[in-house]
Amino acid sequence: MKIRILIGLALESILKNKMRAMLTMLGIVIGVAAVIVMVAVGYGARSRIHEQINSLGTNMIVITPGASVTGGVSQGAQAFANLTIADAVKIRTESQVVAAVSPVVISRAQIIAQGSNWRTMINGVDVDYQTIRDWQTEKGDFFSAEDVRAVRAVAVLGRTVAQNIFGDTDPTGEEIQIGAARFKVTGVLAAKGQTASGNDSDDIILVPYTTAATRLSGRPRIPQILASAASGADIAAAQEEIRTLLRESHHIQSGDDDDFTVRNQTELAATAESSTQVMTLLMAAIASISLLVGGIGIMNIMLVSVTERTREIGIRLAIGARGSDVLTQFLVESIVMGILGGIAGLALGIGSAEVLASFTGWETEISPLVMVVAVGFSGAVGVFFGYYPAKKAAALNPIEALRYE
Repeated sequence: MKIRILIGLALESILKNKMRAMLTMLGIVIGVAAVIVMVAVGYGARSRIHEQINSLGTNMIVITPGASVTGGVSQGAQAFANLTIADAVKIRTESQVVAAVSPVVISRAQIIAQGSNWRTMINGVDVDYQTIRDWQTEKGDFFSAEDVRAVRAVAVLGRTVAQNIFGDTDPTGEEIQIGAARFKVTGVLAAKGQTASGNDSDDIILVPYTTAATRLSGRPRIPQILASAASGADIAAAQEEIRTLLRESHHIQSGDDDDFTVRNQTELAATAESSTQVMTLLMAAIASISLLVGGIGIMNIMLVSVTERTREIGIRLAIGARGSDVLTQFLVESIVMGILGGIAGLALGIGSAEVLASFTGWETEISPLVMVVAVGFSGAVGVFFGYYPAKKAAALNPIEALRYE
């Protein structure tokens, strides 16, 4: 029997009992919709994490202090700042693969200007920081290498700081007071948005690291060094080279553990994404239970249909239809019911994801592959749960089927 005829018969049978068919497919509809929404939320979160990681910079490598031990007790990673500006200088001057390096001198201070004040993070950095973070200015300019060498009191404001201190006015050329020191504003950074941890990237002020070390921090050691490789292919080589140079600088003997940590963007993204992927799979697995419930509903209704249509099956067998023809007919009916439920669930899931995104502000992303798999899985559910009723129909004895009342 041609597949077109089988599908037509299946649709005719479904339309004869519209309400029953709709209730039968309801489990499939809810299951597919739930899977689509859960996966859309998970994919949206993963895309957001990728955007946030990429916004950190280009081929960025982050060097931070490693774990320390005091009196036999581990103090954990970054417990003590054991990196120095000299470490950053050594990497810059001796590395063959690293393209840009910047020490990061971190402090917090109250900012005062034009009768307003704001407490924020002050990062002392080198001019390479702009290249590493790929962070352009939307107003004014970044400070220069000469500003760094001359230990000038100049500053570049993040957008949040600029808005809270100066409002919509361009602060370029204005003066601000950071602690007891006065700084001239050279520009305002373009907006970066939130970090993966939810912090505001734009709530920051950048000053030359030489100025921060002498006028603001006063500490000889720094909590972080940023670097970047010339290309993505050079990241691993750059990391290994940095590790070698720092072990030499810190006089670490062969066989001893590093007292620093070197990570790159890929590792940061993998760490952040792994938890999101696990949660997405878990939510999708829970939502898939509805598909199984829907499949059981299809099997029950198909068994009822076989019983109701026993005489019809007997007539088909008596006039020459084979058992395989009957099996195929009922199996196609079950598959059509599953696919129709899957398509309806897909539409409901897409709509629900959009509504969820508009009400909660969450990012959602629906992959075409997921849509195809969801509908295909609905058809597979129809095959799996429709096979037993179809086989039962095909195994009926024509004479007993014709006598059935």
